[in-house]
Amino acid sequence: MSARTGGGLFTRPHTPVGTWLKIASGEPAEIMAFAGFDFVVVDLEHAPLDLQTAYRLINTAAALGMTPLVRVPDKTPSTIQKILDSGAKGILVPHVDTVEEAAAVGRACRFPPHGVRGAGGTSRAGAWGLRPNAEYLAEGNEDVLCIPQLESVEAIKAAPEMLALDTVDAVFVGAADLSMSMGSTPSSPDVLDLVASAISAAHDAGKRCGLAFGSVPERAAQAVREGCDFVLLSNDTTMLAEAARGLVRAFRDAAG
Repeated sequence: MSARTGGGLFTRPHTPVGTWLKIASGEPAEIMAFAGFDFVVVDLEHAPLDLQTAYRLINTAAALGMTPLVRVPDKTPSTIQKILDSGAKGILVPHVDTVEEAAAVGRACRFPPHGVRGAGGTSRAGAWGLRPNAEYLAEGNEDVLCIPQLESVEAIKAAPEMLALDTVDAVFVGAADLSMSMGSTPSSPDVLDLVASAISAAHDAGKRCGLAFGSVPERAAQAVREGCDFVLLSNDTTMLAEAARGLVRAFRDAAG
């Protein structure tokens, strides 16, 4: 397996389970920690969250023992740098389709000579300048996770080359976007075959592959039995929506 663990995420005694954070408030992050999630992914791609909000959610998650990851909105090195200096233990990068894109994203995560990330030791990641600079630089190169998202057939085919890069630690298969690009569905055999090939490519490289499953924990557990290494279940907004709708429906049924 990859030597980088994302602040201990991949050294836990069980398969890591996380969820997405989309609400611009610290309370959902606290709730996820008390519920027992191992990690959260602050979603800057599909939620109206800004960098300052992400910064606060990263700190809340870390303070409560969860591993804070962030799905960045794009592949821009300046955004990646700000997120990592905010204390995130890794990033998920959407729509990485080629080995060249994966290499560029990986370089954005690492300090020279392994990459192009600029030093910012006076940030949270550097304990506001109180952390020894060598330690700050070493963590950036040796522990922060770079996780490209595979969301097209092209990306799946390029997975073995992406995973061969030293700067890439894992991949995450976005089955929803992958299936849409194929005119199919996430549960169709052709999509499942591609997901299986991504898992196999990750394991061949000694690395990890993750998947998301909405509010279907049984499917996530089955995927883990089939080789998936980390899973995401639902998200804060959907959990609230489903609980609210279920409560109202239960009342209407009981009230007749």
